[in-house]
Amino acid sequence: MRIDSHQHFWHYNKAEYGWIPEDMSNLRQSFLPEDLGPLLKSLDFEGSVAVQARQSLDETEFLLNLAEQNSIVRGVVGWVDLCSAEAYSQLEKYANNPFLKGIRHIVQDEPDDRFMLREDFQKGIGLLKEFGLTYDLLVYPKQIPSAIELVEQFPDQPFVLDHIGKPDIKNGVLNPWKEDIQKLAAFENVSCKVSGMVTEADLANWKTSDFTPYLDVVFEAFGSDRIMIGSDWPVCTASRDYLTVMEIVMKYLEQLSPEAQEKVLGRNCVKFYGL
Repeated sequence: MRIDSHQHFWHYNKAEYGWIPEDMSNLRQSFLPEDLGPLLKSLDFEGSVAVQARQSLDETEFLLNLAEQNSIVRGVVGWVDLCSAEAYSQLEKYANNPFLKGIRHIVQDEPDDRFMLREDFQKGIGLLKEFGLTYDLLVYPKQIPSAIELVEQFPDQPFVLDHIGKPDIKNGVLNPWKEDIQKLAAFENVSCKVSGMVTEADLANWKTSDFTPYLDVVFEAFGSDRIMIGSDWPVCTASRDYLTVMEIVMKYLEQLSPEAQEKVLGRNCVKFYGL
């Protein structure tokens, strides 16, 4: 089974998606399962994991409703307020839905680089195991050291790093991202999504070879058992079309064994999220 481990849906409105910048103005429209379905089919992918793009309970309900109505949506990574005293009741409300597989907070936008080490946030992370939920780490390179400290404290909690930690691909910067990735990957409960790379590159002018040094680092660190392919659609379309973006990783995988390719293209995602 081939699964796109990371994509988004939204009904566009300026108030809730004000984060979309001018150079990504093509994203200022709605993107729904009927738009993604033909793209998945073109690459023989059976489905996807829909990931939150808004920090609200409405977002979680929106994605769960889409999953219930569309067979391509195999799982949802939603949002609850992990820092809130209501975190347990919020998790209790949604965790009974079989499509909810994980939780994410948009940590990259937090002004405090050590946000994940806050006592209230860690208390929220500590609740996830009881509900059988994973956690998606969305961070910039400067926040990876805090992610390392976080996962060290929760060895039984499954984590996955989104977008390979968003290195500065545009300027070819490897360090200290590389060293931090190696430290993070040393924890067996952490996986990695090879996704979201094109938006960290030169949007209009990148070459496939620009990504090779970063993919080399990630595959050496995590190995083919803990890596899953993701498109970051529709955000990726601010750069190129779905097929071109997915082929960055798919062509890289050609050097691996057929079994390793199957793992990265779907089996690891199915196992991690329990699809």
